[in-house]
Amino acid sequence: MEQQLIDWLVARLGGDPRLDVPNGDDAAVLRPPAGRRTVFCTDMLCEGVHFPRAPDYDPRAVGHKAIAVNLSDVAAMAGCPEAAVVSVSLPREGGQRIGEALLEGMLAIAERFEMPLVGGDTTSWDGPLAVNVAMLGSVAAGRVWRRDGCRVGDVVLVTGAVGGSLAGRHLAVEPRVDEARLIAEAFTVHGAIDISDGLALDLSRMMQASGCGAELDLAAVPIHADAVAASKRDPAGGTPLMRALGDGEDFELLISLAADDAERLLEAIAAGRLAGWPGTPLTAIGRVVAGHGLVAVAEDGRRSSLPPTGYQHAFT
Repeated sequence: MEQQLIDWLVARLGGDPRLDVPNGDDAAVLRPPAGRRTVFCTDMLCEGVHFPRAPDYDPRAVGHKAIAVNLSDVAAMAGCPEAAVVSVSLPREGGQRIGEALLEGMLAIAERFEMPLVGGDTTSWDGPLAVNVAMLGSVAAGRVWRRDGCRVGDVVLVTGAVGGSLAGRHLAVEPRVDEARLIAEAFTVHGAIDISDGLALDLSRMMQASGCGAELDLAAVPIHADAVAASKRDPAGGTPLMRALGDGEDFELLISLAADDAERLLEAIAAGRLAGWPGTPLTAIGRVVAGHGLVAVAEDGRRSSLPPTGYQHAFT
């Protein structure tokens, strides 16, 4: 029954010193960090879209992803996660087991980033599993990263490698919270976005918001091994590069910095001078230019228009 699940959830969540009113009341009361601005984001995951249909999904993996994709959004703003609330619509059949496993997956990653889950809502129905997380974060005043701050002459960098995420990496999201924090503490980032729908599509969104264009060095794009494997399994789905540009669900960070700062950042990471850097690759893949849209620059220097491929939800 619902009350039994709620009682178990409240007991499992425990408390946190940042809360004036803890879990179990009509709402939690959080103490905002002094001198910082509030970051707020939310993401919904739906069975059959963001994870496989039953019985082919692991609720723990779904719980992990539900928290991780919101952490990725907070990272893209240079924020620090502070708290999250979770709403779930559980299938009537097996709902207790699914709900408990979901929470275990959520808590494992939330505890890694020292972020409490402070409440939410549970319902049951005869439909598929749906999970929504709303997350609060904080960022130092005047230090937030935005999509619309890219400047002509900036270098565009990406964390990690991209493409082929649907082989399973889309459920094992690794949010780049620590990487964003370390970069933000030492360098001025002009523009930032996380790659949820595809490198090309999300880069085009950042350029559109900034009123600029971008040149992308195709040979520099870090292609994940999953994209190579997926292309071998299904050549009709595109080359590894095409998958890297458009598959989405990578949840890596795209950032733009002044050319000098980008060079210093890459040198600091290569030399081990950025204390605490977790070893995540950071790669320069292009530059911000005047104009609009994306231009692909091939290894031989040939240039062509680059369509903003990626995933978009369809409506009728």
